[in-house]
Amino acid sequence: MTKKIKRCAWAEGVSLDYIQYHDTEWGVPVTDDQTQFEFLILEGAQAGLSWSTILNKRAGYRKCFAEFDVQKVARFTQKRIDKILLDPGIVRNKLKVHSAVSNAKLFLKIQKEFGSFSKYIWGFVDHKPRQNRFRKDSDVPAMSPESDAMSKDMKKRGFKFVGSTILYAHMQATGMVNDHVAGCFRYQPCKALGKAFK
Repeated sequence: MTKKIKRCAWAEGVSLDYIQYHDTEWGVPVTDDQTQFEFLILEGAQAGLSWSTILNKRAGYRKCFAEFDVQKVARFTQKRIDKILLDPGIVRNKLKVHSAVSNAKLFLKIQKEFGSFSKYIWGFVDHKPRQNRFRKDSDVPAMSPESDAMSKDMKKRGFKFVGSTILYAHMQATGMVNDHVAGCFRYQPCKALGKAFK
């Protein structure tokens, strides 16, 4: 009899894509700016929706947003935005699509100021993943002092869809915090990645 893999409860029984995302991406420290930008767009798009909805549309976002090339997205014209808003492969919300383009321009400013967006955002956790040890999913918070500070600073810079809850989800997704529950089979591997983090 094969032993059942123990996962965070939120990843169970949704879809194979959801399970794969939990098993291979969520909680893995991300330092490349393209992936950081991808999650900034996807987490902003998720506001008020389920993460499974966004994961199902990830390929659509990749196509519409130039494979998450921030330089290209920052140059999107109104004509291009109007075309994107007709695509059923994404969440067709005007505010969210417009914010993705304006956030791209601000993302480039941060790259110029800090050398990379990753250096900027990882600064909020002193450039080291936070290691939590929660026993069950319901213990995991929706925000933290770090996501509060990040939200305040990014809003001041003009970013949209960067509330503390959205940014805490971004931190979880990009491994700035390890919120796999202690019994999850991904908890220790992500903790090890955090310890080796440079």
